[in-house]
Amino acid sequence: MSRAYGGPGKYIQRRGEIDRLAAHVAPLGTKALVLVDKVVFDALKPRIEKGLDGEIEARFERFNGECSWAEIKRVTAIASDAVVVAVGGGKTIDTAKVTAMNTGARIVVVPTIASTDAPCSAVAVVYDEHGVFVESLRLTRNPDVVAVDPEVVVAAPARFLVAGIGDALSTWFEARSNLESRTDNYVAGGFPATQAGIAIAEKCHEVLMRDGLKAKAAVEEGLCTTAVENIIEANTLLSGLGFENCGCSAAHGIHDALTQLDETHGFLHGEKVAFGVLCLLMLEDRDPDEIEAMIHFCRAMGLPTTLADLKIVEDVEAKIERVATAALKNPDDIIYATPVALSVPLLRDSILALDAFSRALD
Repeated sequence: MSRAYGGPGKYIQRRGEIDRLAAHVAPLGTKALVLVDKVVFDALKPRIEKGLDGEIEARFERFNGECSWAEIKRVTAIASDAVVVAVGGGKTIDTAKVTAMNTGARIVVVPTIASTDAPCSAVAVVYDEHGVFVESLRLTRNPDVVAVDPEVVVAAPARFLVAGIGDALSTWFEARSNLESRTDNYVAGGFPATQAGIAIAEKCHEVLMRDGLKAKAAVEEGLCTTAVENIIEANTLLSGLGFENCGCSAAHGIHDALTQLDETHGFLHGEKVAFGVLCLLMLEDRDPDEIEAMIHFCRAMGLPTTLADLKIVEDVEAKIERVATAALKNPDDIIYATPVALSVPLLRDSILALDAFSRALD
């Protein structure tokens, strides 16, 4: 009957919030290490400096592009006793979260895209320098503050928001996997999900189905509508709370293993997770109408639904065998939260079957 729930100290989503960072950083300390994604460093550094309003002694540092152990070590060495402020996408944020754990610092997260559910969670994913998955870390606490500026998010290419929808699409389906397999969540060492966590995961899916296509159309024109605001919240807050409080399963397990293939390195995290969702539904032998509906949704969003969409077109069976083997190599990996007796042949054939099912809908 035990249960546990975790989340960030505060979540603020408001236009112009990047210009108000002093209000979030000052209560936590007088010095800050501001780790900024190199893609947005030059554009946002002046605004952030102005937003800190002279109240904070800030050191700015460019993120090198990969959440690797080498990058984490580098940033930790310069963090000292400063509040860590992460400005960027999921890998920038995860690097900052681990750095804050290493130094005992408080942390403020400022997502510049809504492409993953990393900002709110006490989970970080580490890759090697080539973008191959290494491990997932469960941290001791969540960020103190997550401050999202929708105007900054909308200014980014629409592909990032769409990828965030792909990542968030996994939230309810993987929550369902964990509930059916009676797997603990990621809070305080692992507990059964609370009713609140389950409700959030379900609400995340509801918002995606209702507002996803409307938000995509708006951001492609650089517009920030109510649907866009709702999807930013779903991608960032609802998905973040949903996955941490309910758990991940085969959609993310397949994503992690797909990073073994060079063909997939040009795709965003959420794009690969979306394909993993479809494979999860096939692996769990869900209703064909549900699988078909999610394939049509992903196609409408511009998310991959076949192996060819991920540029996996040569030696396909051998490569998917490699993916299945990598996904199942560690019995403690998240893929085992799937309520199915897993094996390499079953996982391989489920991925190939999903690909065939999707192609047959053409």
